[in-house]
Amino acid sequence: MLASRVHRVRPVASLQEFFRDSVDQAMHRQGLRADDHTAYYVVNLLTLFARSDALYEETQAGLGLKPLALMLAEAAETFNSQERVFVLQRVGDVSLFLAGFFSESLAKRLVDVDYYIHMGGGAYDSLSVQVRGTPRGQAFGPVFSELARNFKCFVDVLNDVRNQARVNDDQDILRLYETWLRTGSKHAERLLRRLGIEPNNNVDTRSRH
Repeated sequence: MLASRVHRVRPVASLQEFFRDSVDQAMHRQGLRADDHTAYYVVNLLTLFARSDALYEETQAGLGLKPLALMLAEAAETFNSQERVFVLQRVGDVSLFLAGFFSESLAKRLVDVDYYIHMGGGAYDSLSVQVRGTPRGQAFGPVFSELARNFKCFVDVLNDVRNQARVNDDQDILRLYETWLRTGSKHAERLLRRLGIEPNNNVDTRSRH
């Protein structure tokens, strides 16, 4: 199974380059036309959240994800505009990633993928309003607006990326990369290189926003 997939993967220099190619191809297959800045934002989002320490955060129950409704309540209650912007962006980003990459598991839960689509799209829409008229808004306002407007379409793109990245039923590229980042596994490193991906742990999580 692995060998049959290798010839279809173009060698890339980093996980970010892999996601850039994957998102471009998925957008083409899905018939989605988006601004280059929005596509780049999605690529950086995937690159960042490929590392679990960027996706999860400290909660009262330990490392995990805060409920989206709780995060939105925090955004509504704070008088600090920068904190509100941060929380809204976090809700949008987490919703997009989970709805796009974990739609199958979400379908088995009480809160399904439609909930994440609703919450994420609404968060990006509110975010585009919050940053309007600011330097940040000049740079990212159109991106957040487009993500809000086409949230479901971008979820479909991420679903496509996820499906194309699968190596087999038990292991996929993201899990391999996460294993390599966490443990330095030589086996995972060899498999990644066979798939055309050069492992690189110098992902700058500050460069996305």
